[in-house]
Amino acid sequence: MQQNPKSSVRSSSKNAVLVGSGMLLSRILGFVRGRIFAYYFGNLAAADAFNAAFKIPNFLQNLFGEGALSSSFIPVYASLLAADREEEANRVARVTGSLLAVVVSILVLVGTLAAPLLTYAIAPGFEGEKREFTVQMVRIIFPGTGVLVLSAWCLGILNSHRRFFLPYAAPVLWNLAMIGTLLGFGGKWQSYDLAKILAWGSVLGSFLQFGVQLPAVLRLTKRFQFQLEIASSNIRTIIRNFLPSLATRGANQVSSYVDSILASPLPTGAVAMLAYVQAIYLLPVSLFGMSISNAELPEMSSQTGSDETVAAVLCDRLNNAMRRVAFFIVPSVVCFLALGDSVIAFLYQTGKFTRDDVVYGWAVLAGSTVGLLASALGRLYTSAFWALRDTRTPFRFAVLRVALTAVLGWFLAFPVTVWLGIPRHLGLVGLTVSAGMAAWVEFTLLRSALRNRVGKTGLQPSYLARLWFIAISAAIPSFAEKLLLKGLPPLISGFLVLATFGIAFIAGAAAFRLPEALTLIRTVRSKFQSGQSL
Repeated sequence: MQQNPKSSVRSSSKNAVLVGSGMLLSRILGFVRGRIFAYYFGNLAAADAFNAAFKIPNFLQNLFGEGALSSSFIPVYASLLAADREEEANRVARVTGSLLAVVVSILVLVGTLAAPLLTYAIAPGFEGEKREFTVQMVRIIFPGTGVLVLSAWCLGILNSHRRFFLPYAAPVLWNLAMIGTLLGFGGKWQSYDLAKILAWGSVLGSFLQFGVQLPAVLRLTKRFQFQLEIASSNIRTIIRNFLPSLATRGANQVSSYVDSILASPLPTGAVAMLAYVQAIYLLPVSLFGMSISNAELPEMSSQTGSDETVAAVLCDRLNNAMRRVAFFIVPSVVCFLALGDSVIAFLYQTGKFTRDDVVYGWAVLAGSTVGLLASALGRLYTSAFWALRDTRTPFRFAVLRVALTAVLGWFLAFPVTVWLGIPRHLGLVGLTVSAGMAAWVEFTLLRSALRNRVGKTGLQPSYLARLWFIAISAAIPSFAEKLLLKGLPPLISGFLVLATFGIAFIAGAAAFRLPEALTLIRTVRSKFQSGQSL
């Protein structure tokens, strides 16, 4: 039975709030962890080593985890649940989990043994002590990353059952484990030794993140047993779609690692600064782009009817979802450009992370805004292709984006800085700019390809123009406030400046009667009133 589009959109909006709430809680703890990390490590060589080591096994998690698994598993699993074929759905879940466990175990073993080669591949500019410690930390972190891949299997099952909050809030435990490690051992050990202890803390957090989801998964799937088979047509469909989606996810990860590879020859602190900034500019993409696209995926995958009916529903869902994404991403871009130093100082300026580091990070963050909107909207288009069981089209465009990122990144980070006489460390800005330019190319190709499948999609220019006008207008008083409060501690001034910007933007959007702002205000007001009545 076909779902009512309007009620389905409302349901998806509620699901997106749950996804975003779980992500927000996790991200808040992530920034607390980042601030404590900045206090003890700043931009020292040990910070470079830890962040590089963390990226290498994290490649495995991101490669096999949410992206590749969600794109192949959720459409099949969710469609079986929608057709009331629960027994077959549970069998598919068991076999998928078993196959994933076998493959990941092999890769973890190989990755641990090949840590020196992987370190050279991801950070060829590291030498001596920095390189040796990076290898050691890769070997510590790798097994925990394998557990996080299984955590993504839990996410796929829970999302298909419309259980959104738990899997996205589960990383809170991972962050708490690392925060506890830093607070317990920070200041008692030298930087490299503390980094290794922190790596063990991340492994503990991986097991906690997986363990907190497992009871709910076992209740939904009734029972779990190790089961390997590929005879089922549903399993073959998952495997067939998994391979190109794995390649797509791999291409996306390669894009991220290209930045790290190119950053490693830059002066000490470049790799660490890239990690600090990535945590910030990925926040709106995760909270709004990913939360909405992840909530939409099971809804789009559950649509039934003729090709024309499914196409019409997908088109309608995409257009509604893009408005919601743009409503939050556009002000994020303006905030990072005008108030980026306040953001970075609020989050990181403490201990060994100095004001000079804040200014450096602001420049890098400003470069990342080039592709922020394209990256967020591109996730929606990718989810639409996944819902149509097409994982090959996003892969082709992702490969092109990676190639552009690599070529443009090298060109902007090295030859251009030499020609213009720019300090070498600012080559990092060129890396984030190049990634943004490539994201726009990918977004344009995704939109064009999907138009041939479901019809015209996109944002109305008038809506975007209003968003930009409101966001820029909100930034003007906030920027003036930033200058007036520059003598205050960063935690206080940053909070006041960012709060002013947020309130001014929501007030301006409400004055323009934007539905997204009015809905947000009504939601907050109802929550506040219900809280008062308790």
